[in-house]
Amino acid sequence: MTENKGNPLGYEKVTTLMLKFAIPSIIAMLVSAIYNIVDQIFIGNMIGYHGNAATNVAFPLTTISLAFSLLIGTGGAAKQNLLLGAKKQEQANRATCNSILMLVVCGVVLGTITLIFLKPLLVFFGATKDVLPYALDYTGIIAIGLPFATAVTGLNHLIRADGSPTYSMISMVSGAVVNTVCDPVFIKFWGIKGAAIATVLGQFVSFVMNIMYLRKFKHIEIKREYFRFDIKISGSICILGIASFFNQLAMTLVQIVMNNSMTTYGKQSVYGSDIPLACSGIVMKVSMIFMAVVIGIAQGHQPIVSFNYGAGKYKRVKEAYLKAVLTATIVSTTGFILLQLFPEQILSLFGKENDPAYLRFGVRLLKIFLMGMALNGIQPVTTTFFTAIGKAIKGTFIALTRQVIFLVPLVILLPMFFGIDGIMYAGPIADTSAFLLAIILVVFDFRRIRRLEIENEK
Repeated sequence: MTENKGNPLGYEKVTTLMLKFAIPSIIAMLVSAIYNIVDQIFIGNMIGYHGNAATNVAFPLTTISLAFSLLIGTGGAAKQNLLLGAKKQEQANRATCNSILMLVVCGVVLGTITLIFLKPLLVFFGATKDVLPYALDYTGIIAIGLPFATAVTGLNHLIRADGSPTYSMISMVSGAVVNTVCDPVFIKFWGIKGAAIATVLGQFVSFVMNIMYLRKFKHIEIKREYFRFDIKISGSICILGIASFFNQLAMTLVQIVMNNSMTTYGKQSVYGSDIPLACSGIVMKVSMIFMAVVIGIAQGHQPIVSFNYGAGKYKRVKEAYLKAVLTATIVSTTGFILLQLFPEQILSLFGKENDPAYLRFGVRLLKIFLMGMALNGIQPVTTTFFTAIGKAIKGTFIALTRQVIFLVPLVILLPMFFGIDGIMYAGPIADTSAFLLAIILVVFDFRRIRRLEIENEK
């Protein structure tokens, strides 16, 4: 096992480390997004927009699972690197093993609760009478795979933090390939249930690969004696991961509010309730592609920031953050340009519906709701940055700004005055507000870090 003083996070060139950690992290996040998008593309083309609406209704369960994965995974990874940077080996071992134990328990509990309350949950998530049968068939099977889905995402963070981002990437890609290959075949034989079976099968493959890594940790010792639930350690892990957790829960809240607002105000418009519900899901999935890259960049810079902050190397901390923000902004700006130039082509990937109202509404929603995407690079990176340096409360606040503090109230209030168009314009207003607030907060914290840097130089 490599000694802490030899950990490359403390001395290797920051750009090199960013590439090493961010690229596999980006691929892993893209794969996670693709799981849902592949289902929606095949379902949209083979079943129709009612099937797409069903996957949209099921999506909050996926984000809830991901929320717990990130709570434990990002928190455990940050704790692991902070402790290794401070040369506290045994505590790092216990933190990692507690993270693994928590992931398993959370996944099983989530799957069980979902199966017990499946129908009322789907109705609460916005399922209409016509969409509910599809949603029940699809989500009932997805719930069985929630233990695998929860464990996979969380374990990937721990594996990346251990210095094996490539292995983490291969694990995620393997599951995605299985899902993509099986999707059209399974849908042909079992309809929308087949898409869910393919998804769970892919998640299981990734889960098995991650479990196999437990004996290969480089900087962590995995021993039976460390798998004892420790309230203090688990609490500190949750505190560090709470920003990512609330960010995902906020996405769930937004999805539920969006679904119900789309059906309510869609019913009052020329589009009806099902078209806005289906298109809303497509918009969320499309934005996930670009945001997956941004979040991957944010996660890629986390080990660098955590280790060097723990080691008192503050110049490297600031360098990693600034490079991550620049890269993420380039990605989000690229997404903005593509969505504004090619909305019809992007929408057609999810099924070529003959209904002109479907195409007209979908194009408008893509272009207007995601108008502020160019500004979305800074918030996820800043959220992860504060989590990585142990300032979980500030990270949590930033994570909640766009989704909860700005977007949800706007989605509720604006349609009261502007109808369904008000939902569309809520997106860019929330994006701009969250962008400005994140800049203000990080500027103040950089001044604090500069003072620590000066003290170290004395």
